[in-house]
Amino acid sequence: MILFFLTSGLFLGWSLGANDASHIFGSAVGSKMISFRKAAIVASVFFILGAVIQGSGTSNTLAKLGAVNAIGGSFTVAFAAAVTIYMMTKFALPISTTQAIVGAIIGWNIFTGNNTDSFTLSKIVAAWIAGPVIGAVFAIILFILLKKIKKSVSIHLIRFESYIKTGLIVVGAFGAYSLGANNIANVMGVFIPAFHLQDLNLGFFTLNSNQQLFLLGSLAVATGIITYSWKVMETIGSNIVELSSEAALIVVLAQSLVLFIFSSTGLSEFFVSTGLPPIPMVPVSSSQVIVGCILGIGLYKGARNINFKVLRDIGLAWVASPVASGFLAFFLLFFMKNIFNINVGSKVAGSIGTSQQIPDSIMYDQTGVSGIIKYLLLGLLVFGTIGILFYILLENKKRKEMQRSEDKFWKNMKQK
Repeated sequence: MILFFLTSGLFLGWSLGANDASHIFGSAVGSKMISFRKAAIVASVFFILGAVIQGSGTSNTLAKLGAVNAIGGSFTVAFAAAVTIYMMTKFALPISTTQAIVGAIIGWNIFTGNNTDSFTLSKIVAAWIAGPVIGAVFAIILFILLKKIKKSVSIHLIRFESYIKTGLIVVGAFGAYSLGANNIANVMGVFIPAFHLQDLNLGFFTLNSNQQLFLLGSLAVATGIITYSWKVMETIGSNIVELSSEAALIVVLAQSLVLFIFSSTGLSEFFVSTGLPPIPMVPVSSSQVIVGCILGIGLYKGARNINFKVLRDIGLAWVASPVASGFLAFFLLFFMKNIFNINVGSKVAGSIGTSQQIPDSIMYDQTGVSGIIKYLLLGLLVFGTIGILFYILLENKKRKEMQRSEDKFWKNMKQK
């Protein structure tokens, strides 16, 4: 039964992968520099790493916004956000997963009579506004620097494009890591107050309860990336502004830096140590940041390059998503509680962000979930290693065949 409640979080993760992977490699795929298959593999691997290693920072912020203190409530909140994202994805609109889950949490707060932490909400909304602005500024600055470097360094155009292609893969991997670190809280954050697993010791490292949830969520995200993200990649990659390969590199790098900044506890602590205010650990809207980056490049090149119709549709989706998700969560909670008689949570006594004690019976049942995750990890390790080796062999074979074709072509040209 507990595994069933997790399915909505996995569905939400799949929806995030289907939608938000476009923010990492959409510009690269849209500019025809990287194939969708290669982009999907790199994004999946590094998203998982970022989620498991660095995903805990932003999850605390969502818990302060509203601590969903029953597994039935966590299921319903995640399901409402997932349905909202899925419907927007059907129309190829890159909406914000952050906005959808925040709207659903507020819907839960209203239904259960809990107060929404206005300070935390204001930080999140401020990040929604600041994210695309910072992304646009970063994109313009980095684009100008790249232009100057290209102008000052004498390099053949073909070699330059080869460097850009390699750079797109490197910064895309960094972007996927940052996206996992920042946005995994949107997928599994609502389960943390009501869901506790035993620490999972795998010998060379140990996963705590939160990391196990993040791992499951990130695997669902990877599935969404591989199976359904190509639609939104086309919208991000080419429909807003036609991007050159070097502009695509800058867009991915600028967006990655913004996501990393808002999820790095180490960087925030460094700011505090120097007397500066801490960086808020907030799940930033990756869709807003990437659109801000692309818009920054478009404004730098001239507003005539911008497709304002697509931009308008995306803006409307941003406004509609938290509202729709909140209403959907409220009504689904009503049905879950009154028709299916499932506990969806209650008013929290004391400070906001605390959760009620989970019954021992549920804790006991969840020990089996940790065992399932352990065998799942072992299976993924085996099949993942086989898959990576097969992919490397396949790429080497293609490279050798292309090299032979080129050698044959030049040999025939010399004979003529």
